[in-house]
Amino acid sequence: MPEEKSADAVEKLLQEEKAVEDRKQTLIDDLLRQRAEAIKVFDDKLAKLGHKARDGKPRRSHHKQAQPPAEAPAKPAAKPKG
Repeated sequence: MPEEKSADAVEKLLQEEKAVEDRKQTLIDDLLRQRAEAIKVFDDKLAKLGHKARDGKPRRSHHKQAQPPAEAPAKPAAKPKG
């Protein structure tokens, strides 16, 4: 009798452990899917703003591309105090 109870307890523990691992893997998969969707939305927004990588694919950066100093707009002259 005690062997049956311990065997049942072990089986129950293994089933619970498997259920927890399955749930954990499901949550990880869901987070990865949400992350991929968020990155795609962000890339689409950047593409609409005209941001492109050097290879023509949309970049995954929110930083603006650096402009050469020659193309920088001139600063307006300071207004005299009056």
